[in-house]
Amino acid sequence: MNFGPMEYVVARIDGDYAYLQQVDQPQEELKCVARALLPPEIAENSILHYEMMEYTIKDILEK
Repeated sequence: MNFGPMEYVVARIDGDYAYLQQVDQPQEELKCVARALLPPEIAENSILHYEMMEYTIKDILEK
């Protein structure tokens, strides 16, 4: 189990789940995470920092 630190981009939100793309490994599959484990203010394209089993918002990507 990896406790970070890692960076993710919220690729999409689908109901109670968010699909995260690891920033440094974009070829990897999306990681499905329950939104209850994420900051409530996330949106698609939010950049999340993950460390020690906690997600925090780092930034938002511009499209």
